Amino acid sequence: MEPTDTSHPDYYHRVVDCQWACPAHTDVPEYIRLIAQGRFTDAYMVNRHSNVFPGILGRVCDRPCEPACRRGRLDEQKPVAICRLKRVAADHRDDVAARLPAIPKVKNGKRIACIGAGCASLTVANDLMPLGYEVTIFEQYGEPGGLMRTNIPSFRLPAAVLNEEIAMITGMGVDLRLNTPVASLRELLATGGFDAVFVGSGAPKGKELKLPGREAGAANIHIGIAWLESVAFGHVDRIGKRVLIIGVGNTAMDCCRTSLRLGAESVKVMARKPRGFFKASEWELEDAEEESVQIVVNRSPKAFVVESGKLSGMLFDQMEYDLDAQGRIRAERVVGEEFLPADDVILAIGQENAFPWIERDLGIEFDKWDVPVIDKLTFQSSRPGVFFGGDAAFGPKNIIWAVEHGHQAAISIHRHCQGEPVAERLPPGINLQSRKMGMHEWSYSNDYTPVERRLMPHVSLKERFKKLNIEVELGFTAEQVEQEVQRCLNCDVQTVFSAKLCIECDACLDICPVDCLTITHNGTEAELRTRLKAPAKNLAEPLYVSAALPQTGRVMVKDEDLCVHCGLCAERCPTAAWDMQKSELRWPLAADQPQPVPAPAAKKIA
Repeated sequence: MEPTDTSHPDYYHRVVDCQWACPAHTDVPEYIRLIAQGRFTDAYMVNRHSNVFPGILGRVCDRPCEPACRRGRLDEQKPVAICRLKRVAADHRDDVAARLPAIPKVKNGKRIACIGAGCASLTVANDLMPLGYEVTIFEQYGEPGGLMRTNIPSFRLPAAVLNEEIAMITGMGVDLRLNTPVASLRELLATGGFDAVFVGSGAPKGKELKLPGREAGAANIHIGIAWLESVAFGHVDRIGKRVLIIGVGNTAMDCCRTSLRLGAESVKVMARKPRGFFKASEWELEDAEEESVQIVVNRSPKAFVVESGKLSGMLFDQMEYDLDAQGRIRAERVVGEEFLPADDVILAIGQENAFPWIERDLGIEFDKWDVPVIDKLTFQSSRPGVFFGGDAAFGPKNIIWAVEHGHQAAISIHRHCQGEPVAERLPPGINLQSRKMGMHEWSYSNDYTPVERRLMPHVSLKERFKKLNIEVELGFTAEQVEQEVQRCLNCDVQTVFSAKLCIECDACLDICPVDCLTITHNGTEAELRTRLKAPAKNLAEPLYVSAALPQTGRVMVKDEDLCVHCGLCAERCPTAAWDMQKSELRWPLAADQPQPVPAPAAKKIA
């Protein structure tokens, strides 16, 4: 193998699996170390730099970082509670008003319109306001927040937390126009006087289920996201005793748990396929089942049953599946039929984009699904100056993805308004800094902690149903979090090797507790992986291969999958060939883009 090119930012970044998996590339190990030191406000600001909404995401993020956490691959342990530690920083921080970006009093003369006051549009405003842009956000409802407010129940995301973090952005001087839906993009482009438009209107249309009885039973058949919206704004405050939820995604989990708080006594979630195919997060399923929601698998909706003009239940086909060795469905068949009684049915089978207000002759290309064609790098549509992000761009995902869309769209908008090519942007970079404080001492805690993941304390089942807005998860106290933060392996503190200093004494190999180091003759990667001290079986994790060592020409090989970043190799090395260095990813935002030489102003889009 060729020596590993550690100068490329992706190498060390990939080793920090949690940060690599996070769409916004939040510096997870850094904020966990700050929490360990009791520096909650500093930890909050590290979070806010990339994910913008630490208090919100600390409660409702879909946690792509946690399945990637390397702790979850050691001794069959669960990953570090990354998401809930984010909430710890938010819950225990001091006032951060003085640490928010300064907003220039003199503007740069560029005006940006954002359609929808959801997380993507708010992120665009967060990134552009400090650069002197004037940002106007058009929101159809009377409160900002988008689907964060209308589709996430208050027992998961309290309004106070939502309001506070949104206010940090709108308080920058954003022109927030509530109760102002955009009825025509043509009119906005022609008369608004904006230099760019960002569409962050989400995916506001719930999917229908057209089956026999749908129209006759319409009074008691609800579209999930619309029903949650009605609950959020107080238009719905009760539901029948027996409720069926069709679908098994996160929206379905919110619907079933909300139903219990509105008076339902029996709630069943109906899944067409086995549990391995569920779209809902595992923790969402656990919370629902803890509240006695029954999840019924292998039931395909067949018909709504209406008796005497009123919905009485649903008819389902009982399904059976054959799976292949990879767990994929190879064959399916109907093996029976079942009727389940219901007073109300809630459809939570997915969401779709809806753009009735975008005229189709504006130069914005739509695909065969009537969704705008968006460049995945720049988030620009086929019409220059019109950008999309969040669910409006590529369909429903989650908040952290929408935040990253907002960051990238803001870069493009900034470059567009400065007359620069939107596809040209700064590449990411990595800074490395030694953590050595002495011969055998590091500026971080490098002990391996074998404790198991701490469970999140919850409000008792007896108390949580008394009000709709009682937050179920209580959060960690500063004392409770003490052990959980120590479970982090500090994957961002890298073992950096200098081949020219190595004397091949094998001291690092002898002391490594996980046998991740091997000095051996070079070879192909496939062959090399088989003759390490511990065979490197995880092909998704890179091998580090050094340059030829000066004594014998062999190479130092390290399996990044096994390393626990304990630093014992660096402590033991007599020549300092090993060092522990913090890798800091520089993921560029709009503020980091080079300021161009003044150029002719971009034309107003019209």
